[in-house]
Amino acid sequence: MELELEGADLRSVLNRLRRTQGQISGVIRMIEEGRDCEDAIPQLAAASRALDRAGFTIIATGLQQCVTGIESGRRSCEDSEQMRARLEKLFLSLA
Repeated sequence: MELELEGADLRSVLNRLRRTQGQISGVIRMIEEGRDCEDAIPQLAAASRALDRAGFTIIATGLQQCVTGIESGRRSCEDSEQMRARLEKLFLSLA
């Protein structure tokens, strides 16, 4: 399945992933510095939520593209069943 993230969707996902990367770097630094877990855990939780949201955005975009492709006749029903199974597997991996 090829996923085409365009425009605002792509920028949103990339920005979220970059922020998450920064949060994870911050958590690593906190652990290396021996900071209190009360400082690190909220950052780790925020990074986890951000990764989930990025994943859900990617899956939602894939679903939208799949439905649009079926409606426009670019994909067959058989393709749509395979696509649905693959997207379901991806969704459940985040749930």
